[in-house]
Amino acid sequence: MRSALLSLVLSIATPAAADDLQALSRDFWSWRAVTKPMDRDDVNRVARPHGWSPDWSQESIETRRRTLALFETRLKGLADPSRPVAWQVDRRLLGSGLARVRWELDVLRSWRRDPVFWVDQTVPAVAEALLAPPPFEKERSEDVAARLESIPRTLEQARASLDDAAAPFAKLAIEDLTGIGPKLKASMAAVSPLLAPDARGRVTQATGAAVAALDSFRVWLEARLPLLPDRTPVGREGYVFFLRNVALVPYTPEELLAMGRQEYERSVWLEVVERQRNAGVPEIPMVADQTAQSAMTRRAEAEIRRFLEDEAILSVPADLPHYVDLPVPAYLEALDGFAEWTLFANTARPGEPSLRWIPKPSPKLGYFAGSMAKDRRPHMSHEGIPGHAFQLALAQRHEDELRRAFYDSGPIEGLAFYSEELLQTAGLYAESPKAREMVANYMRLRALRVEVDVKLALGTFTISQAAEYLRTSVPMDAATARAEAASFASSPGQAITYQIGKLQVQRLLADTKRAQGDAFSLRAFHDFVYRNGNVPLSLQRWELLGQRDDVDALGPVR
Repeated sequence: MRSALLSLVLSIATPAAADDLQALSRDFWSWRAVTKPMDRDDVNRVARPHGWSPDWSQESIETRRRTLALFETRLKGLADPSRPVAWQVDRRLLGSGLARVRWELDVLRSWRRDPVFWVDQTVPAVAEALLAPPPFEKERSEDVAARLESIPRTLEQARASLDDAAAPFAKLAIEDLTGIGPKLKASMAAVSPLLAPDARGRVTQATGAAVAALDSFRVWLEARLPLLPDRTPVGREGYVFFLRNVALVPYTPEELLAMGRQEYERSVWLEVVERQRNAGVPEIPMVADQTAQSAMTRRAEAEIRRFLEDEAILSVPADLPHYVDLPVPAYLEALDGFAEWTLFANTARPGEPSLRWIPKPSPKLGYFAGSMAKDRRPHMSHEGIPGHAFQLALAQRHEDELRRAFYDSGPIEGLAFYSEELLQTAGLYAESPKAREMVANYMRLRALRVEVDVKLALGTFTISQAAEYLRTSVPMDAATARAEAASFASSPGQAITYQIGKLQVQRLLADTKRAQGDAFSLRAFHDFVYRNGNVPLSLQRWELLGQRDDVDALGPVR
């Protein structure tokens, strides 16, 4: 893998033909597939090459920096303000992708500050290789083994890199790793019979070494914990860097707080009115089992597809892959919490359905899983159709190669959240009062995430305060609240994407209606926005309306 990476770096430094945006995009995303850090975001996933395993050695980090500098030089050399707006938008997309790498390496610096980052390079890397349904053919089986075998090396790299670790992150990593041995052993025992014969022995041998390394890393963190500083914030300057250069969001942290607070108040009002309206209506019972939930999901997806077309809201290609629920296999269930159980469309799985692995229905399920076992449509609108699964599959058909390759969970999450209220307002739940309440409660959570994200980044919330705030204000179960707060602290800027992206879509619709008047078509507007759903809304606004005020507020491409 290292020799392949060296060859890739050399090709980046000396492109074979005259440089252009598409060539730069191909080089960048090929490099990113090898070098992007693992995380637990269900959307922000690249297709890793066969044989890949994480490498965050000091040598690898310096190679990343040198390669990033080459990309930045190439992008600057392509500046041409005379080119059409669509071309300028594509160049901004690449600028965002490069800025994200700079953010990871030199601003957020999780590889120095956050032990959870290093946990994410271990067990979640293995879980990612398990996400697609069987079969586990030879190459895939080898990938499971290789990622498992890489864990001891990765954690040695962690010890050498964590020279600025923060106590709250260390505590979260310790929590993650407590009891990891039985979980990983159960997972590998369950998947081993499905693997190619040559990989089974490697997995058996590697499991013991991986468990020993993970337990040793936990003990090492526990010994260091009393000496670590009690700090996590990336700080205002770093947060603004992310907003301006990575997310391409033209707002200040203070403006984000005001926007989130106003939407929170609106969501509370909406939920109170719904509950008053629905007084005496019984709660929706959970389905009996996973088979019943899978059937409910098929009906819900078909209903939403018909509804979007019948109401002229959005074009739904008949041949677009579906979104399905399947019972979670034991080898994934054993690693619950180390990966989202979703697999969306990407270039590695063209034409295949997006899927979510589901647990057995139970009153003990967390916030989202519990709601999905009652009425699948509200969550489906965000994650299935017209949300992530639909939008990402549609984006894979874009005629612009660069836009097919670009990904950023920011606009994707904003559009998915927009989809939730869109279907409610359009009348999908006219005869389903408790589904309307569910959507309103989802809205309350998304709005609260803005405040939690900003305050964690600026240091006015601790992780514990954020978790308690979510638990009592949504309200939601303590485990989900804790997981959300921890995730937002480790990945500042991600939790604002839902609410702020939704507001940007609504603003774009209003401005488009104002500009087009009676010629405005809701279907045509949505067809453009969903097809370009990977593209930040500030750039969509420029391309659709020719209004570059948001782009000018961001400043030049770095």
